[in-house]
Amino acid sequence: MISFLICLALLIGGYFLYGKVVENTFGPDDRETPAVKINDGVDYVVLPQWKLFMIQLLNIAGLGPIFGALQGALWGPIVFLWITFGTIFAGGVHDYFSGMMSERNNGASISEISGIYLGGFMKNVMRVFSVVLLIMVGTVFAVGPAGLIVTLFKNGGSNGIVTTTLFWLIIVLVYYFIATFLSIDKIIGKIYPIFGVALILMALALLGVLLFGPYRIPELTTLANAQLDSGFHSTQSPLMARCMKSEKQGHFVFYGAMVSEGIIALVWAAAGCALYEVTGGLNTGLAEILANGQSAAIYDVCIKTMGKVGVALAMLGVIACPITSGDTAFRSARLVLADWFKLDQKKWKNRLLLCVPVLGVGAILGVGNALGAINYTIIWRYFSWTNQTLAMIVLWAASMYLFYDKKNYWLTAVPATFMSAVSATYFLLGNECLGQLINHKAADGTIIYNTAVAYPIGIAVAALFLGIFLYTIKKRHTQPHYETLGK
Repeated sequence: MISFLICLALLIGGYFLYGKVVENTFGPDDRETPAVKINDGVDYVVLPQWKLFMIQLLNIAGLGPIFGALQGALWGPIVFLWITFGTIFAGGVHDYFSGMMSERNNGASISEISGIYLGGFMKNVMRVFSVVLLIMVGTVFAVGPAGLIVTLFKNGGSNGIVTTTLFWLIIVLVYYFIATFLSIDKIIGKIYPIFGVALILMALALLGVLLFGPYRIPELTTLANAQLDSGFHSTQSPLMARCMKSEKQGHFVFYGAMVSEGIIALVWAAAGCALYEVTGGLNTGLAEILANGQSAAIYDVCIKTMGKVGVALAMLGVIACPITSGDTAFRSARLVLADWFKLDQKKWKNRLLLCVPVLGVGAILGVGNALGAINYTIIWRYFSWTNQTLAMIVLWAASMYLFYDKKNYWLTAVPATFMSAVSATYFLLGNECLGQLINHKAADGTIIYNTAVAYPIGIAVAALFLGIFLYTIKKRHTQPHYETLGK
């Protein structure tokens, strides 16, 4: 338990110490924000700081700090370190700069931000990339909660239509359409605080059981394996960048929400490590539960630790968490397309013109999964890789921003280099990417990952990207770029 408590303390301290370093490096000031300057009553609306924080937390949380943490717990307590340092030095930095760069550029979508700092080609790549990722995010976070609702009802003894994934998927998608279409303060601004409180209470209740209950959180004894995801956060952050009254709210809203997500993930990872049997250094007990699906695993943790109260909190927290990322994912996709095609979103016809195709594609993917025509696991895996890749691109864009602003660009260049290695390695090892070409299966069907090839190539790709960045800033020292920075 000592390892867990140390990591918890580091996360909290990281918000106040390293988060302040990040904020001071950016240098927020008293300039007029997009919410005040543009205010259109739809997407540019001034919201109070506590609502900004709650909405941002739910925007970025999804299933990552819950299901992702449980997946990480398969490798034992090492997951505590990756959550802690990944949150402080990569995730928090990524989220803060993606939100504040958008705020400095009139609330522009992340694809447009990438174009400003990385060039026109990257802008077009990111436009397509962002829309595809956001639709996958929305689909993943529609199918996941629908499956969990079904699991909860089945375990409660209910029968009939309430136990079909398709029924609940349609309900979720209908809500997504409404939330994507209406102004941000009509639905999102009103219900998110309720769901946010439920999510926080659920994490606190689970933490209480782990600290004072019959379970023992194992100590960190080895350093092996990891995964870090926060890419799609950059597509969500512009939503709040359009609703801030002051730049000085950024530390609490963007960096603070990421640290809060890290704490929630740490608690769920600890539960995964404490509740299940570990054999040969691997969490075999958790692996067996996860084999039945993420909904079954989440339900099992809640029922074991908190009983029926845990199930009730799961209904509000775990289900609301992905739903409140999914609706803003589709909303962000609408805004990326709106920025791309210069469509004024104050006009309801223009919003409808974008909502229908965006939600239509998500519905096809989601219903296809519910009917067994599309494998949800494959969608999740593609989401995982695109998530990492987007984080990499945004961190490089932030590094260029800091260079142009004559600030310490190593603050973002270091995690950008790391994420470049992670993204390239995942692309090589993932079976949905090149893994089928370089990996092989053992006699018992277990996949043997060819890390001897993937790791060196991943490191080489990261070194190449860092070299390109350093060469570019050296070349541009004599070519000021301030006219495009939205100052």
